[in-house]
Amino acid sequence: MKEVINLNIEKSYILKHKIIPVFKDLKLSFESGKFYAIMGHSGCGKSTLINIMGLLDNEFKGEYFLNEKNVSKLSNKELANLRNKEIGFIFQEFLLDKYLKAYENVIFPMLVNKDILPKERKKRALELLNMLGLEDRVNHFPKELSGGEQQRVAIARALANNPNIILADEPTGDLDEENETKIFNILKELSKKGKCVIVVSHSNEVKKYADIVYKLQDGKIME
Repeated sequence: MKEVINLNIEKSYILKHKIIPVFKDLKLSFESGKFYAIMGHSGCGKSTLINIMGLLDNEFKGEYFLNEKNVSKLSNKELANLRNKEIGFIFQEFLLDKYLKAYENVIFPMLVNKDILPKERKKRALELLNMLGLEDRVNHFPKELSGGEQQRVAIARALANNPNIILADEPTGDLDEENETKIFNILKELSKKGKCVIVVSHSNEVKKYADIVYKLQDGKIME
C-alpha cells in the first residue's frame, strides 16, 4: 500500500487573547486501498482535521505531506490544483447545486480539470452515476431525489476527477439506516479499488466497514 497522507502537526486557536489548543503533537498516516474512520465527540476537532487534510486550512504548525509533497511549502494556486486532482469531498448536507441536474452536478468539478476534455465530461458523469445505480436519475434536479440518491450524486461528484483520496465528513448523518448501509458499502468498495477513504462519523456502524478506526480525544489520536 502507498502512503498518501502523513501528518505531524499542532493546531490552536486564539480566542479573547487566550490560546485554545486543538491538536497536540498529532501524528497520523493514511495509505491507499484502506477505509479509515475517525470518531470522537462533538467539538473534538474532527472537522478541523478534515479541513486540514483537504487543504482547506493551512494554519497549523508542523508538516503535512500529501503524496510526498510538503503542502506547507505550496502556494494557494498549487494547493487548489492539488486539492482538485487528488481529493474528493463528501459532506453531510450533500451541497449539490439545486439549479443543476444530477449529471451536471457531477460535471462541475471537471470544469477546472484540463486533463478531462470537454467532450468527455458528460460521458464520465453518466458512467459514474450508472456505477452508483442512478442511471434513471441523471436528468433529475436535487429536489427530485431522495436523501440517499442525493448523497450518491455527491459521491459521483467526489469521484469526478478520479482522486486518490476521498474525505467524507458525516456522510450518512442525515440518512436512514438503509441508505447509511448503502453509502458505507459504496465507500468500502472504493477503498477496495485502491482509494484512500477517510470518514468522519458519529455512527458506530462505520466500525463494521473501516479497516482502521481512530478516536480523536484531547487533541490526540487513539487507535
